[in-house]
Amino acid sequence: HDPISMYLTDVMTVATNLVGNCAISIPSGKDSAGLPIGFQLIGPQKGENALLSAAAALEAQLGKLELPV
Repeated sequence: HDPISMYLTDVMTVATNLVGNCAISIPSGKDSAGLPIGFQLIGPQKGENALLSAAAALEAQLGKLELPV
């Protein structure tokens, strides 16, 4: 119910959308407290194909790693 808190939750994600860049988040595990950890990749405008290829490659590599839990 706190508008400032709600604003601060989104402040780092809005700029990408405003300028028209593409972005994707990839879940990559959890920290010691059980909170999710993720990678966010940001590409240029109209760079969706390259961004999705990069995300797929990263996701494949993450699957081979033993991430801390």
